Amino acid sequence: MNFFDILSLLGGLAMFLYGMRLMGDSLKENSSGTFKVVMEKVTDSALKAFLLGIAVTALIQSSTATIVITSGLVGAGILSLRQSFGIIVGANVGTTVTGQIIRLLDINASGSSFLRLFQPSTLAPIALIIGIVLIMTGILRNSKSIGNIAIGFGILFSGLLNMTSAVRVLQESGAVDNLFTGLGDNPFLGYLTGAGVAFALQSSSATIGILQAFSASGLLTFKAIYSVIVGVYLGDCVTTAIVCSIGANREAKRVGIVNILYNLCKSVMVLVVITVIHHLGLLDGLWDATVNSGMIANTNTVFNLVCAISLLPMLRVFEKLSDKIVRKKKEEEDPHGELIKALNPVFFATPALALQSCYNVLRTMFSLSRENLEKAQLQMEEYNGARQEEIAAREMQVDRLTDHLSRYLVELLPHLQGELHVSMLNQYYKVTTEFERLGDQAVNIAGIAAKLSDNNTGFSDTCKKELGVLQELIRDLLDDAEKAFAEHSEEAATVIEPKVHVVTDLINEMTRNHFNRMSAGECSLLADAIFSNLMAEYKRVAGTCSNTGMATLVRIHPELASREHLFLETLDKNGDAAYRKVLEDTHKQYFDRLKKAETDEAQMTFAMLLDQAPEEKAAPADHQIKPIS
Repeated sequence: MNFFDILSLLGGLAMFLYGMRLMGDSLKENSSGTFKVVMEKVTDSALKAFLLGIAVTALIQSSTATIVITSGLVGAGILSLRQSFGIIVGANVGTTVTGQIIRLLDINASGSSFLRLFQPSTLAPIALIIGIVLIMTGILRNSKSIGNIAIGFGILFSGLLNMTSAVRVLQESGAVDNLFTGLGDNPFLGYLTGAGVAFALQSSSATIGILQAFSASGLLTFKAIYSVIVGVYLGDCVTTAIVCSIGANREAKRVGIVNILYNLCKSVMVLVVITVIHHLGLLDGLWDATVNSGMIANTNTVFNLVCAISLLPMLRVFEKLSDKIVRKKKEEEDPHGELIKALNPVFFATPALALQSCYNVLRTMFSLSRENLEKAQLQMEEYNGARQEEIAAREMQVDRLTDHLSRYLVELLPHLQGELHVSMLNQYYKVTTEFERLGDQAVNIAGIAAKLSDNNTGFSDTCKKELGVLQELIRDLLDDAEKAFAEHSEEAATVIEPKVHVVTDLINEMTRNHFNRMSAGECSLLADAIFSNLMAEYKRVAGTCSNTGMATLVRIHPELASREHLFLETLDKNGDAAYRKVLEDTHKQYFDRLKKAETDEAQMTFAMLLDQAPEEKAAPADHQIKPIS
């Protein structure tokens, strides 16, 4: 044994770990959204949750990732702690699938070209070739991600082959024999070794894989490896519990604690049972037998399956213990606490879940800002001090959500690999600003109402009716913006821009009418600046709706991202038939209402003048009262 032999072993280990990480990360990147949807639907049954835990872990090659995703869903209130139990147990069983794949090392392909296809020495180059072809050609929609999965698989097996070759060289030195003989004589030392390696590597699958590679030496016995396998369970679950606790709420932390309790009981159960049946002489034929890769994989699988069946009834006990270990804290009621907790760093490894949490916060921000806008418009009609305080309190909530979300989006960006996820994040970042501005605009309108109240002044009745028409159009726009964002509706997004055009025309017409009323002495000059500020705020509200609609269109058609402004300018100048129809219909609808408001006011004025006129039997023809223009 020399330095180069050790270097070859460590190099193979590095390739093995990197291949496993690359394959798992690529699978999580592209499948996390699907996992979330499935998890929400099937966790109503313990058996379904158990099978889901096995399937997800087998696919992404990481029980830690599965349990961390589950922890995040529990922390966000999407799953209950009790619903997560089946997934936790299933994840512990699912992690054994990796070992079953690695056992392909044991395939004897002599005389069979078909079986040779399944040997790692054949699978590794095939996977690498497929991966690089997909990445370089881009023939599929997700070629890069699928290619990374294939390359990860190929690197994993290449590293495994390197380790196996290095172990065979080390076999001659007697180092492997001495190492595992010592572990066989001291099960407690083997247990600590398995726990330590799994904790250091942060992967039970990788630790079992290394053990399988060492089995190529032909010197490993059952008595030497069973305690190492059991120790792996503790080391892996401690790592998981630490990750689950980072920035998590109480319920999410309890998921990690339940996983530790389960694995501790599993370890004790296996060690006690193996010791008892060994002393009864039931393992004499196996105890000193040499184990290969397949025997290690089978031992690991049997241990996990038997423990899963035996300990499932104990999960309620684990739930109660976790409640005592992670104690409740007295906290003030926070109406949006769960939304903020869902912005959890543990979701960085599963971008679809992280972006879903961002989406939920954005919807809440829009809803809060819109409610404030409605209250602000009520303030214009009848000022109320208590309502003004409600608006200020709700604006603080919007600002708080904005701060948390903006920080989370910035921290999430480096973890995104797929172009679709990056595009979604960019649009979410833009609308975060827009929804926060919508809240500011509501506060500004409420402030205008307060100024009118403080100055004991107001707008004329005609002006108020015209404002009612404008406010109705703004509500219409907000409906479209909300539907466009919430439902990713292209139909709702495309009607926003022509309606924004009508808002501009309506405000221009109202401004001319207001000036004419001031000239005729019908409106107070003191309200002129206030009216101008109010119109500016409504223009900004329309602009926010426009930007929200554009963000939705970019989300649906990413190619528009680089030419948003050019697209809008072209749309305004050369709108298609659908654009022109919405523009014309909306223009007619709201301008007809505007004219009706003016006509109604003129008729009311005329009626008042008639009531005030002295009664006469007949008025001369040339003295008939004429309508006021």
